[in-house]
Amino acid sequence: MNRRLFLLAALALAGCASLPPPRVAAPAGSALAELEPLYAARAGREALTIRVASNGCTKKDDFAFYVERKGDAVSLAFGRKRIDSCRSFAMGHQDLTFTWAELGVAPRTPVFLLNPLIAWTGPGE
Repeated sequence: MNRRLFLLAALALAGCASLPPPRVAAPAGSALAELEPLYAARAGREALTIRVASNGCTKKDDFAFYVERKGDAVSLAFGRKRIDSCRSFAMGHQDLTFTWAELGVAPRTPVFLLNPLIAWTGPGE
């Protein structure tokens, strides 16, 4: 492979890495406009923790959730109510914890999370 071809390929890949996360429409009938892309989700004994993008001012109150039950299945989605308007030079994230009681879901219930999962491309981790 010659150097020019290698440089063009590297630039093309770098451009793909900087694309914004995909926009995903929220389920019909929910009060959410679109679903928030998540960097991670962890189901614990007492709560669900999600990792979301943050410019430094993201807090739990900025999010709404939608729960849908169909038989034994529970679907869960998160969306932003308010945009984080802080300005940060570095890409950041925030962990938000929602108890199962807050979500109206019994502990140990299988949950289908509808939000898209994207890779963290910022510093660390």
